[in-house]
Amino acid sequence: MVMASRRSLWLAAFALAFPAFAGAGHAGETERAQADKPQLEKPLGVVELFTSQGCSSCPPADAFFAELAVQEDLVALSYHVDYWDYLGWRDTLSHKENTERQNDYMRAFGSRSVYTPQAVINGRVHVNGANRGEVDGALARMARGGEGMRVAIKVSRTSDRVIIDAGDAGAGPSDAHVVIVYFEPPQTVKIAEGENSGRKMTYWNAVTGIQTAGMWHGKAQRYELPLSEITKKGGCAVLLQSVGKDGL
Repeated sequence: MVMASRRSLWLAAFALAFPAFAGAGHAGETERAQADKPQLEKPLGVVELFTSQGCSSCPPADAFFAELAVQEDLVALSYHVDYWDYLGWRDTLSHKENTERQNDYMRAFGSRSVYTPQAVINGRVHVNGANRGEVDGALARMARGGEGMRVAIKVSRTSDRVIIDAGDAGAGPSDAHVVIVYFEPPQTVKIAEGENSGRKMTYWNAVTGIQTAGMWHGKAQRYELPLSEITKKGGCAVLLQSVGKDGL
């Protein structure tokens, strides 16, 4: 397990909700119930899994991630990277910006290379995404110490706007990005070539896009987005993440 510097990675605060943002593991709730229910939470943690359909070590991590994705006290996001595509199978869910985000983490962690499956917990530590003990242990330690989950985020909506209210941090870093992460509902893929040829895999919360909604400076602040932008996507999470000169 590797700890990130506090200056470059500080927190990842929650945000999920409504049908349009269908949150991880909330697919069973009705659209109206979700739309009428404002979200105000500080969950156990945020798990970001970097994975690939072309990685032979990734299926166990993907299966474990599917269990995490349905836990209501977690925000679970799966980033399919593109650097294993040369092995004979182009990952159907990969995006260049997912690879770029992993590279940003690499620099923030002071690492020299990237790998899959990599799980980043609360934006602060990274572990082997297939190792349940390491992932669960990191989540438990962070929850006990309150690390990386200090700011509550409330997400609500009007007829045409999505409203994000970020709370007050008190002591601590004062600059962060409000990041919207878009993801897809579960996708089943038949892999025909490469290291996982012949496998049929179901992937949860595969990230399709990342958008910065604004800056947060440590005090309570509101951000608004057009609802039409959100409803084009399968779901979304809102992360509050500090930024250093060398990465995230």
